[in-house]
Amino acid sequence: MRGGAPLRRGAPFYYPLMYFTDRGIEELVERRGQETVTLEWLGEQLRTFVDLNPEFETPIERFATWLARDDEDEE
Repeated sequence: MRGGAPLRRGAPFYYPLMYFTDRGIEELVERRGQETVTLEWLGEQLRTFVDLNPEFETPIERFATWLARDDEDEE
């Protein structure tokens, strides 16, 4: 179970609910999982998204910073 997702009762066991974002991630992997993209392309897509959805500027900036620094802790 990730991030404290609530459990739903199912017969005969419990299973975690899927986060809303997981559905988008699953769709991304399903539709474009075989594609190769560059970080330049990803950066441009994120800029376009923020231009169209300025209310998401802070989370997108945090996500981009997290991606940029993801390997810093491995040393």
